[in-house]
Amino acid sequence: MSDPSQSDPNQASTGSERAQEDAADHRHVEQRADLLPEEQAAGSEDPEAQARVILEESAERTDDPSGTRAESTQTLGEDG
Repeated sequence: MSDPSQSDPNQASTGSERAQEDAADHRHVEQRADLLPEEQAAGSEDPEAQARVILEESAERTDDPSGTRAESTQTLGEDG
């Protein structure tokens, strides 16, 4: 059984890094939740939920551009 008083420094930094990432994600969602004029005109019942979805899709496209290319209506295909 491990001694809880001797915590793994890697786990502590991982937890700290995760907290920083969560805070950054929250700030990005808050910033993106400020609707653009055209979004304001169309309306949004939940701007923060809309922002989370937009940012998640953006991260997915960034992480796997070739894998998401076929799904996107705004990205050119392989040949153009």
